Amino acid sequence: MTPHLDPCHNQLLAALPAADFARIVDHLEPVALRLGSMLYEPGWQLHHVYFPTTTIVSLHYVTESGAMAESASVGNEGVVGISLFMGGNTTSSSAVVMAQGHAFRLAGHLLNVEFQRADFFQRLLLRYTQALITQVAQTSLCNRHHNVEQQLCRWLLMTLDRHPLQELVMTQELVSNMLGVRRESVTEAAGRLQQVGYIRYRRGHIAVLDRHGLESRVCECYGVVKKELNRLLPHTRCKPVGT
Repeated sequence: MTPHLDPCHNQLLAALPAADFARIVDHLEPVALRLGSMLYEPGWQLHHVYFPTTTIVSLHYVTESGAMAESASVGNEGVVGISLFMGGNTTSSSAVVMAQGHAFRLAGHLLNVEFQRADFFQRLLLRYTQALITQVAQTSLCNRHHNVEQQLCRWLLMTLDRHPLQELVMTQELVSNMLGVRRESVTEAAGRLQQVGYIRYRRGHIAVLDRHGLESRVCECYGVVKKELNRLLPHTRCKPVGT
């Protein structure tokens, strides 16, 4: 089954025991998410959570002046809309699609029913939330203490971990907004990476040619976040309902 039609391409859904998965599978709605689509903005009442399979969603904050910076991103390892099961129902951040693809949407009240069972699903969502908090904290540290080239390498590697292709549809303006830096800084950093043959950038497409090269330039923040995700989240595949 192709990723966008198979809930098991989301790691959280894939980890559910058969009985838990069976209770929600008929309520999982496949949705196609286009680049730039807004899933929620600050103050919006959340009604659904999204389990990405091939899309990537950026969680970011926007200042009164219009400046923005990403605090975390969510791909097929997680879920968008943790405020629903954490009890807030609204959030001060925005969620926007930065890599178009597909996800499965689940109504918030159905998720909360499962969460209130205080069973495996609840523990799984809380462990993912801990991993997401680590990503937010590490991103904040990275943006403060590491140079733009290191930040760009971290961002590209995290995107590649969630994206099925080695070529990304990303403008430098979008990347600069996500990192919260000037576009010129991203242009310079991308130029250096292209010069040594690690990436190729043209017409809004970034192709990664040498992943190991990016890993040699990235700061420790990428490894910290990846290690925490691997530690906290199981990697088992869900089984078909009824098995």
